[in-house]
Amino acid sequence: MENPPKLSSEINPRPLRIVYMGTPAIAAHVLERLIAGSGENFTVVAVVTRPDQPRKRGLKLEPSEVGAVAEHHGLPTLKPTKIRTPEFLAQLKAFDPDLLVVVAYGRILPNAVLDAPRIMPMNVHASLLPRHRGAAPIEGALLAGDPETGVTIMRITEQMDSGPMLLQRSLVIASDESQGSLKEKLAELGASALIESLQMLKEGRLVETPQNEALVTFTKPITKEESVIDWTGDATQIERMIRAFDPWPVARTKYAGEDLLIWRARVATGSVEGEPGRLIALKPNPTIKCGADALTLIEVQAPGRRRMAAGDFFRGRRAEVGARLG
Repeated sequence: MENPPKLSSEINPRPLRIVYMGTPAIAAHVLERLIAGSGENFTVVAVVTRPDQPRKRGLKLEPSEVGAVAEHHGLPTLKPTKIRTPEFLAQLKAFDPDLLVVVAYGRILPNAVLDAPRIMPMNVHASLLPRHRGAAPIEGALLAGDPETGVTIMRITEQMDSGPMLLQRSLVIASDESQGSLKEKLAELGASALIESLQMLKEGRLVETPQNEALVTFTKPITKEESVIDWTGDATQIERMIRAFDPWPVARTKYAGEDLLIWRARVATGSVEGEPGRLIALKPNPTIKCGADALTLIEVQAPGRRRMAAGDFFRGRRAEVGARLG
């Protein structure tokens, strides 16, 4: 089989002109790194992000995390409500981009937008493609119990997350990893991998590798409804769910008729008797029978209260063995 062709930036003395598209915190971190790394190889000339949203108690309109970074650095910023318009396309092309760099922008980009840059549209995807395509790759890796994950720099095509891969970097998933902690690690890994790929593109060393369609898996957006714990499930899977849904939407159950958020837990293996959802022990920590094995609760939160040790919560409620959750 022939070696795949290397991409060229079409030797140009100017730095690669990047229009950056992103919205949440993970994308803001990558943008900060791109801005800090700008120089003879590349420069961020503009930013596209979601429109300002009402936030906090006053419901004052505030920019997205990416919008705030762009504002801080004085970058021209587009915040279109619609991206399938001639007006937006004209604004985009006016920046004369060599590359679109997209990180968690939150919208499907039409072909007219993907065709706007001179070289290509690039995406930083938070998984080792072709595994975990879609909207929730970080949660997907945790829910699946994957031993490792990583980032993939890829060319964007019309079909979601299916474009050829340009660079991959991996990391080991720690046994206590949460969505939040893993997202921070992947934001940094993604920024480093992106900058490395831009260097390789500038030097004509970047190679496109097609994805293996036989290995594709998909993820879908996480909803709050999915955060309710089913105690008939496997304790290992419930523990993964707790970590995957921290800090949002947070795994939850019912106790004494009220929501109880579960922030941290660990699997208690071994032979345990009882009905799933029943409190089978209070010491040294409250333990709940599951469909398979049991789950020891470590940190919980009642509505309107602070997070606290699970043992303190149940002692404060004078809970007894046999009490039911869910």
